[in-house]
Order: sequence, then C-alpha cells, then structure tokens
Amino acid sequence: MARVYNFSAGPAVLPEEVLKEAAEEMLDYRGTGMSVMEMSHRSKAYETILNEAEADIRELMNIPDNYKVLFLQGGASSQFAMIPMNLMKNKVADYIVTGQWAKKAFQEAKIYGTANKIASSEDKTFTYIPDCSDLPISENADYVYICENNTIYGTKFKTLPNTKGKPLVADVSSCFLSEPVDVTKYGLLYGGVQKNVGPAGVVIVIIREDLITEDTLPGTPTMFKYKIHADNGSLYNTPPAYGIYICGKVFKWLKKLGGLEAMKEINEKKAAVLYNFLDESKLFKGTVVKEDRSLMNVPFVTGNEELDAKFVKEAKAAGFENLKGHRTVGGMRASIYNAMPIEGVKKLVEFMKEFEKKNLK
Repeated sequence: MARVYNFSAGPAVLPEEVLKEAAEEMLDYRGTGMSVMEMSHRSKAYETILNEAEADIRELMNIPDNYKVLFLQGGASSQFAMIPMNLMKNKVADYIVTGQWAKKAFQEAKIYGTANKIASSEDKTFTYIPDCSDLPISENADYVYICENNTIYGTKFKTLPNTKGKPLVADVSSCFLSEPVDVTKYGLLYGGVQKNVGPAGVVIVIIREDLITEDTLPGTPTMFKYKIHADNGSLYNTPPAYGIYICGKVFKWLKKLGGLEAMKEINEKKAAVLYNFLDESKLFKGTVVKEDRSLMNVPFVTGNEELDAKFVKEAKAAGFENLKGHRTVGGMRASIYNAMPIEGVKKLVEFMKEFEKKNLK
C-alpha cells in the first residue's frame, strides 16, 4: 500500500490509526454484526458512540456545562444562514472579513438583517489580520463574527477581537482542535469537520445555552433551529452517523496523544519546519505577514506562474498531493493539519530544496 502525503485543505488527511480501526470495524462493529453505516441512530450501540463523542470533545476542549455541543449536517456553509436566523434578535450583526469564507458569511447575513463590515483585510488580498482591539462595534449588534483561521489565505487570529461585550461567533473549521481554546470567550463556535476532525458531512456547533431560544427569525426552517437540535441531543433527524463515529475516533486519538496542549506543540514544530525554510529560500516565499501566520494552512509562491505549475506537477509525481493553491489566489498551499506527520513536512521541504537547486536562475 502506497500512502501519499496529502496536503489537501479539505477533505483532508486523517490519522492512519483511526482509518485502520474503522476498517477493522467496517463489517462488524463490536459484535453487532453490522457496520456503523448500517446501524439505526436510535440503537443502544449508536447512542454510546454519540454520547462518547460528545463527552470526549467536552473533555478535550474543556467545554463548560452551560454550552451545548451539536453534531449537525450541512457543513460550515449552512451556518452562514443558521447563525443570523437564530441570533439576529435586533437584526444587526458585525462582521470582520479576513477571507473568502467570512466574506460569504457576511453576504449571507445581509439577507436576514443589517450586516456591518467593521474590519477587513481585503485591501491586501487577505494577507494579514486587521487590528481588532478597538472596533466600531454597533450598539445594537447581536453578535460579532470572525473566521478564526483562513484556509485559503493562511492567516490566523492570534488575539480574539474586543467585541465590547457582544457575543463572539467564530468559524473555526480549519483550526478546530489544533490547540487549546477558551470556550468561554465565545458565544458560539463552529466548524466543518473535514479539515481537522473527520470526513465531510458533519458540522460541530458549540453554543452557549442563553443563545438557544425559541425566538428565531420568521420563516426559519425547523431544521435550522438550534433549539430543536439541542432539545433532541443532535438526534432530531438522522444525523451524519458514520461521520460522527469517525470524529469520535479522532477525539480518542487526540486524548491518547496528550490532548490539545500536546497537539499544539506538535503543530508548532511542524509549521516551523516549513516557515523556516520559506524565510530562507531564494525561490519560494510565504504570502502572509509573519505575526498572522496559520499553523494549519501555509500558502507560498515562486513569483512565476509557470514555475508554480511545474512545482505542483513534479511534487505530485513525487507523492505530495494537493499542493496547488486555491483557484482564487493561485500559487501553492500546504495544509498541515493535525494528522499530517512531521515527516511529511520534512520530506516536502527536502523536495522543495531540490526543486530550488534545479530551478533557481
């Protein structure tokens, strides 16, 4: 079996240990005589899977009792509508736009009320995080919204914005479980799991209980009400059952590694290998200001589109997959999520050094 080094931004690399375990249980999950894929979500066996997954993520993130954990469908993009539908009581919300996904969320929120863009880094192609220490927060804003780690542009909020008492809502899809988080600083945080936690099809929402109310915008579909899912323990309808099962295995893998403190340490070491090379390279260069660099997504360029394309092609032939940058920015991007082993990053850097020798004029 030849496993490639998969630098995809999502769906992304999963821990081999998790994949092997799931493969072993594929036909017969723990003596049930069936796969989790075939199992009723109302069965005792599945109830245990779901309950353990919730208990483990609560332990990993130290989630307080006054926050609900919801395992939902529709991916992170469904939350662009679900958030305003549930939280826009005054029909006003403030958005900090630091990339494509925050921009999409901002555009979606405009459908439901007044969405204010109170800060943006679009002026420099989202290559930095704006100063958010003293923003013009709207007096009647229901929440302040950020995308905490920008998958496409490779930036990360190192300091959360000063929301002046308004609930902070954060899309953490591409930095989910990559480092310790103080959940109490957020009103709601959510993430599509296909980058760092599991297979595509699940979104995890962690929401403070006081924000879960019957009072949603008129016309909000039943399936888009947080209260419905919270009251039914994520089992109002058939959940993305197999995806949640894999997430549960990833949570156990993280706990075995030593939790999020240990994961952060590993991620910092991995990112340093690549960033240190980019800072010294005469051919490749990173595109993000140093202080705002993501540990998860590392965009870089040669400055020559033909050379970028040549690099991506030769890298693929050498077993390094999905290094092509997002279509909106071009260049290259290495997504080095939790499950990417440090050897993968070291081997990539070795390959980049060889490429540089051959192609530097």
